[in-house]
Amino acid sequence: MAIILYGRVSTAEQTIAHQRTQAEKAGFQFDHVVFDEGVSGVSMKLRDRPNGRRLFDMLRAGDTLVVRWVDRLGRDYNDITDNLRELIRKGIIVRTIINGMVFDGATTDPVQMAVRDALIGFLAATAQAQAEATKEAQKAGIAHAKAQTDRTAYRGRKPEYDRKALTLVHDMLAQGKAIASVAREAGLSRQAVYRIQADPSSAEKALALWGM
Repeated sequence: MAIILYGRVSTAEQTIAHQRTQAEKAGFQFDHVVFDEGVSGVSMKLRDRPNGRRLFDMLRAGDTLVVRWVDRLGRDYNDITDNLRELIRKGIIVRTIINGMVFDGATTDPVQMAVRDALIGFLAATAQAQAEATKEAQKAGIAHAKAQTDRTAYRGRKPEYDRKALTLVHDMLAQGKAIASVAREAGLSRQAVYRIQADPSSAEKALALWGM
């Protein structure tokens, strides 16, 4: 029975090494590590990714699949829920690094199965909503930056966060984490996290204006 880490990195700010280190700090050890690089999570289904297809070929009943969060398992609600439920039906255990969640087919009680499936649906919907919000905020930031034809225009105060920190804040807020916990993990002040939460579009614009 193998333990496999699957990850996806779509930007220069995300790295395979970071995701692997994060998993190891959470206590995971792996027999195999599978990653897709330069792949957008919102535009490509898991099975359409080069190593996403390989992942399904590798996994066998009794194996454990480790992912950072459920959003790594698909591009939207339907893709994530379909893949998670298929993996469970095949006898594969799915574990997340964030929050240490476990999805498997151990229970045969219909009520417990319904609760599990409802949780899967809720997390998949949350993942899609967060991805769409982040994408729209990024588009707004880019559009605003392009509109600044005068390169000497006032750019405002330089953000205390970079793309990696902003992505982490978005992810943790979507999971309902406390502001203090988010600030500590991202290395930011609570005030900065509050500002990002209140106006994610402006946070993206600030990064774009400063070329970060």
